[in-house]
Amino acid sequence: MLFNSFEFIFLFAPVVLGGFWLFRSRPAVWLIAASVFFYACWQPLNLLLIAPSIGVNYLVVRSLLRWADTRPRASRLLFWAGIAFNVCVLGYFKYTNFLVGVFNDVSGGALTFSSVALPLGISFITFQKIALLVDVRQGRVREVRWRDYLLFVLFFPPLIAGPIVHYRELMPQFAGLRPQSDDIAVGATLFFVGLCKKVLLADTIAPLI
Repeated sequence: MLFNSFEFIFLFAPVVLGGFWLFRSRPAVWLIAASVFFYACWQPLNLLLIAPSIGVNYLVVRSLLRWADTRPRASRLLFWAGIAFNVCVLGYFKYTNFLVGVFNDVSGGALTFSSVALPLGISFITFQKIALLVDVRQGRVREVRWRDYLLFVLFFPPLIAGPIVHYRELMPQFAGLRPQSDDIAVGATLFFVGLCKKVLLADTIAPLI
């Protein structure tokens, strides 16, 4: 479901906006549900592929917060273990097929390996989790709740093409978030401008480039 598709513009976006207005007392819960649906639309298996990584990273974040002052050495080791875990996960999904192909080309072998499914937005999700680990380690983030963490990781607008955002920059914007007509007007204008750039400009010159 691309942002310039009819499904997104005429179905998903209106439903999300309407639900955001209807459940304005708990907008984070609604946005998490919408983001999970958005992610599963591409391939439901993607959720199962990234769920363990999301859970492990949350446990690492909670441990870093708990050990920051009491167990500095363990905190440092856990931080680097978390970084290594994320890099290994990303490397597995993105480069396993490539490395197997290179090995076969160079060696003339016929090493077989079942194709590795590439979850949607795995790079952006992984780097955002790494950025959160860094922020927690450096004391820039002092509290991370499970609901806020899920919203930070799964929030659908940056899933496809970024940008990579920091927890400390994104999450305060959800504090006291309520639908306002002025904000909706500004958001709709920005979306329309971006849509025109994508459909009229980028898609038009893409074949030439």
